[in-house]
Amino acid sequence: MDILKVRDAADVEQVVQAALANEQPLEILGHGSKHGIGHALATNAVLDMSALDAVVSYEPNELLLTVGAGAPLADVLSLIDSKNQHFAFEPMNPAKLLGTGHDAGTIGGMLAAGLAGPRRVKDGGARDHLLGAHAVSGFGETFKTGGKVVKNVTGYDLCKLLCGSWGTLAVMTEVTLKVMPRPESQRTLVLHGLDDVTAVRAMTAALGSPYDVSGAAHLPASVLQDANSQLTEIAGGKALTLLRLEGIAASVKHRAGSLTTALATYGAADVVDDDVSAGLWPLVRDVTPFAADGAFGGWPVWRIVCPPASGGKLGQGLAGDTGGDVLYDWGGGLIWAALPPDSDAHAALVRGRAEAAGGHATLVRASESLRSTVDVFHPPQSGVAALTQRVKHSFDPKNILNRGRMTRGTTP
Repeated sequence: MDILKVRDAADVEQVVQAALANEQPLEILGHGSKHGIGHALATNAVLDMSALDAVVSYEPNELLLTVGAGAPLADVLSLIDSKNQHFAFEPMNPAKLLGTGHDAGTIGGMLAAGLAGPRRVKDGGARDHLLGAHAVSGFGETFKTGGKVVKNVTGYDLCKLLCGSWGTLAVMTEVTLKVMPRPESQRTLVLHGLDDVTAVRAMTAALGSPYDVSGAAHLPASVLQDANSQLTEIAGGKALTLLRLEGIAASVKHRAGSLTTALATYGAADVVDDDVSAGLWPLVRDVTPFAADGAFGGWPVWRIVCPPASGGKLGQGLAGDTGGDVLYDWGGGLIWAALPPDSDAHAALVRGRAEAAGGHATLVRASESLRSTVDVFHPPQSGVAALTQRVKHSFDPKNILNRGRMTRGTTP
């Protein structure tokens, strides 16, 4: 394995140009925290971005942060937290789910994966907070997109295209992100004992209310098996439905009372305040009930995105028909499904049900051998596949960048 450590954007450009000339594919790597997501790459050359870790500019008063793409996410979160700020899209740390230790990865990896947490239902995903980027295309050419202000920016919104592309379109070298003030206070309403379909109805009612809910998740009792988990302690052996409210303390208190009254038909709600509430949501965000070192550690895990109204029926059906377990985020619009081992990880069933509900499914955790025979990312319909290929060709015509990551058996 050839590891090519770069020091700056100019080095990245030179490496990509050399790879293009030799038609040598490159694996784009920060810390490798998400290396297990996707297919094995058709290369033995790694472009190591970890040295591009500088904080170029941080302007707390302007709510702007510019950093190198190799900057450790944990360090950046610590920096903005020191100014009582945060990324409103609540980036997921997949380390527990994938069993990769405690490494949250890099800023570039976070954006390339586009994985957002519970607050996405209110504040959008990573793509909505990336204002600008410097990147190197598969032509070996540096380009800039976006800027430090939202208005008066012309041209294609390439920032949104780069988010979720898994490094297959360009190598980001520097990014500018919007940061937001951390909420002064938060409370979580806890409903007990609802079945999946009823819980989704309750979450839909909460998210459609005027009370500005910033998180809506449901965890069936069967997934709460870790005796040391704060979730298990609060559940008391019953299913949990969690609804988060954030903002100024007086407002949060008032909205919590009003929402409790509005949801009275779903049962009496307990309310947990600031510190306890803040401790619950990272467990939901990082899917810790399905942690690699836990009760479901040996099972493949699917990430299913669907219309929220369909989530309860879809998840409940998958769990019942496979003997697996599910948990819900985004008000039912995101389903994490841990399913018993099977020759294809139940791919045909999962994807058939997801498509019927208007959604799609990604195989987030599985062995390398399983990922060699099952599509990790949801196979697109022919029209979307053709468009995707044209976009890929316009950025990386020789398929140099992360070849094979998103599609099995990929060739130039």
